[in-house]
Amino acid sequence: MRVAVAGCCHGELDKIYETLALAERRGPGPVDLLLCCGDFQAVRNEADLRCMAVPPKYRHMQTFYRYYSGEKKAPVLTLFIGGNHEASNHLQELPYGGWVAPNIYYLGHFECPPYNSSTVRSIYHVRNIEVYKLKQLRQPIDIFLSHDWPRSIYHYGNKKQLLKTKSFFRQEVENNTLGSPAASELLEHLKPTYWFSAHLHVKFAALMQHQEKDKGQTARTTRFLALDKCLPHRDFLQILEIEHDPSAPDCLEYDIEWLAVLRATNDLINVTQHLWNMPENNGLHARWDYSATEEAMKEVLEKLNHDLKVPCNFSVTAACYDPSKPQTQMQLIHRINPQTTEFCAQLGITDINVRLQKSKAEHNLCGEDEEQDDVESNDSGEDRSEYNTDTSALSSINPDEIMLDEEEGEDSIVSAHSDMNTPSVEPSDQASDFSASFSDVRILPCSMIVSSDDTVDYTVDREGKSGGTVESGNGEDLSKVPLKRLSGEHEPEQRKKIKRRNQAIYAAVDDDDDDAA
Repeated sequence: MRVAVAGCCHGELDKIYETLALAERRGPGPVDLLLCCGDFQAVRNEADLRCMAVPPKYRHMQTFYRYYSGEKKAPVLTLFIGGNHEASNHLQELPYGGWVAPNIYYLGHFECPPYNSSTVRSIYHVRNIEVYKLKQLRQPIDIFLSHDWPRSIYHYGNKKQLLKTKSFFRQEVENNTLGSPAASELLEHLKPTYWFSAHLHVKFAALMQHQEKDKGQTARTTRFLALDKCLPHRDFLQILEIEHDPSAPDCLEYDIEWLAVLRATNDLINVTQHLWNMPENNGLHARWDYSATEEAMKEVLEKLNHDLKVPCNFSVTAACYDPSKPQTQMQLIHRINPQTTEFCAQLGITDINVRLQKSKAEHNLCGEDEEQDDVESNDSGEDRSEYNTDTSALSSINPDEIMLDEEEGEDSIVSAHSDMNTPSVEPSDQASDFSASFSDVRILPCSMIVSSDDTVDYTVDREGKSGGTVESGNGEDLSKVPLKRLSGEHEPEQRKKIKRRNQAIYAAVDDDDDDAA
């Protein structure tokens, strides 16, 4: 099975699909699946733009709305996760995942609009309950996606080259604070075969050998790959071959173990603002193991009539952007998506959006006259996160990342009727120079390799001791495998000066000194 993996998309679907088509023409064949590692930006209209955690000048419509409206259709099945720059009100409609457009599927999260200056950031933080549910999984996992990197993964790759490319990461790497502690916890617990990430806007590969508790078990290995954001001459896309059961259905299916975990943990859903801890085996909880039993999985199969196929039930739930009729005052509405309603009813679990609306009605949290700028309030619809994935306040500044404090003031607070406060909502493909530069792209390896540009000079075990050469599964020395490039393409010269932001995507009309990540 040929799988393409993309880093931060930033709404550039046209560019990603164009690059993928070019790779397919120059490669061994078509791609079966595209995985996007966050900052997807499924923006349908002007109201969605106001829910993105970016300063107003970086809010641009990009091209997703054309896929949402049906003007275009994704040429390959596309799965994506959320990042820290998303149209969060749109993704809020699909807390358990769902179709955001034909052939484009979101893998799930839940929040609640309208947002204020605090919750527009907290909405993308990883929740305790999310980590807890994932840690109930027992069956082997082939691929895991996260937007941020697992903390400490840089010790298992070419850290020297990483710091040469991104020198401003040095303090976090040395202090072991770069990346997500939640992702690191899950990496050690789940031990997937592949782990793909984005967020830090650099290509980086690593090979992590896990330690098994039982001596009789074979130690598992995770191949980690982070990719750059969608810009010309950047490593934002890679294609690899993944083993696939040829007899398996050629469609998207639910995972029965995960559905059983969702049912088991349904009573743990919390829509209050109060902090609370997950059940533990500490004598204080009657139950702490919510892993799927054979009986629970049989019950799920019966509820789904033994049909695990994900239904193609996409429906338009909000007006689509019309370039000829911009609506800068479009009202922001907390919507109930029929996909979520159908899924929850069939599985017998709580529709988080229905509960949120009831809770807010009871506590009068949705009144139009209520102030939305209390930075201590929490309208995110879940318990506050133990795992803060917002890296915008790191002690060393990433010049490639949007700083949310940059231009924020009253204009940044997202209310139901607030103005757009954005310089432009024109689609990005009007920038012809940007589009043309995508013709010069890299050849994408047919299998995921840790190339000589990225591979470790040495491996690092849990105690930080150096080891031997990293090898692939077939014994090939990964440090000797070159990165393939287009004929005539030269390695870009090391930039003497890092320009703060990439203005090809984000620059405002009269602001040539800033661009975004």
